[in-house]
Order: sequence, then C-alpha cells, then structure tokens
Amino acid sequence: MHIKEIRLKPNIDEHDYQVKLKQTIGFLKKKDKVKISLFFRGRQMEHMDLGRKILDKFIIDTHNDGQIEKDPGLEGRIMSLVVAPK
Repeated sequence: MHIKEIRLKPNIDEHDYQVKLKQTIGFLKKKDKVKISLFFRGRQMEHMDLGRKILDKFIIDTHNDGQIEKDPGLEGRIMSLVVAPK
C-alpha cells in the first residue's frame, strides 16, 4: 500500500476538480491511500471556508470508494485529509 498525494487550490475549476476526483478514485481502487492537500497562498488564507467546502465535497464524492482516515486539518498553509480504501 502506498500513499498518493493530490494537490488542490481553493479556486479550482469544476473540470479540474473532476479530473482530480477521477485520479483519487483510481488510486483507491488500486488499494492506495490518498492524501488530499489544499494549498492556500497569500490572501486565500482569509477564505478558509472555501477550502473546507472543497474538501467536504471531496469527502462526499469519494465515500463510495474510500473512508476518511484523517479528518481535514490545517497545518500552516496546507489543509489536508487522508482517504483510505474500503
């Protein structure tokens, strides 16, 4: 089992989000854990709620293929969570 990382930004476009989601589901089907990291830059730190909404949407979209191993947390300028395969 490996840990793969998916990197996001708070102002991600819908198509880019779908591509990252498809990659994540592919990793989960291969029985790899996935760390989803959301990076904040500059003034984006003032809008943590936007980042949290994206991660919550990610949790809902991956709940059929994976389970949350580590809840979303903020470490400096990076908000991350870990999803493990079911």
